Amino acid sequence: MTLLQTPSPSLVSSCLSAVRRYPALAAVTGAVTVMAGAALINRQLARKAQRDNPPQGRFIEVNGVRLHYVERGNGRPLVLFHGNGSMIQDFESSGLIDLAAANYRVIVFDRPGFGHSLRPRNAVWTPETQADLFKEALGRLGVQRAIVLGHSWGASLAVALAIRHPSLVEALVLASGYYFPTARTDAAASLAPAIPGLGDIISYTVSPIFGRLMWPMMLRKLFGPRAVPEKFADFPKAMAVRPAQMRASAAEAALMVPAAFVAAKTYSELRMPTIIIGGEDDRLIDIEKQSVRLHEEIKQSKLHRIAGVGHMVHQSATPDLMAAIDEAAAATLH
Repeated sequence: MTLLQTPSPSLVSSCLSAVRRYPALAAVTGAVTVMAGAALINRQLARKAQRDNPPQGRFIEVNGVRLHYVERGNGRPLVLFHGNGSMIQDFESSGLIDLAAANYRVIVFDRPGFGHSLRPRNAVWTPETQADLFKEALGRLGVQRAIVLGHSWGASLAVALAIRHPSLVEALVLASGYYFPTARTDAAASLAPAIPGLGDIISYTVSPIFGRLMWPMMLRKLFGPRAVPEKFADFPKAMAVRPAQMRASAAEAALMVPAAFVAAKTYSELRMPTIIIGGEDDRLIDIEKQSVRLHEEIKQSKLHRIAGVGHMVHQSATPDLMAAIDEAAAATLH
């Protein structure tokens, strides 16, 4: 029988002696070991998340970018763009896709870096860059004209698509968007994780851990003052806290203020029917400084303020968002 051998007293004493003589080196070595272990665990958890949540739609490759999308229903094309840190399952769990598919050809993408879509590192994925990408993707899917809805960061993309490719966008529905540059603590906090190299280290080690720990608090901020609806339980949290998606989310948060600064100069160019919708009790975005101001900039727009609802208006007030889509569609027929 083989007995387990314990480290010899001389080896233990040598290690302790080295720690006492080189405390800084020992601390760095320990930190690197912990971070390497965290990265390995996060990688395994990410793989498990992808196994547990396989793609439910199809893939299309556009300009070297592999995009995952879901298509449902028939009728006039309706394109949905999700917000930062999210994915197709956000609209899916809200019930909006099924609701809209009764009358529209609904196309929902995982934007680059989210869900099952890839995010190549050879581009800065501004709203304008993504708009050009999705213009090509929609063309490949045979879509020449569409009603376009964007939620939160997706609203910035929807506006960019309408500005850069106005013949494609026949109407806009903008929900809980950020349109004008204002101070954002979340954007400032995302600067370090968005830096190449450093951002990779952070995203593959500490970000997924903090993401899991902060998840309940984040949901309270996003959904407040409403409670998180039971239907949101179908949203795959494990997919949202994968290292690659955390890094994509940090990059988009860091882009918010400069992107709004650029976009704010273009809103007067919009000519298509535009419905702006937001929760009056949004705890993430001040709708007075954002949605209300945008309504004043876009003369042909209509503004709907939903009382008692926060940032996740598509989840908390799904029928209101569906009514906004129908209103936008009707406006194009006049």
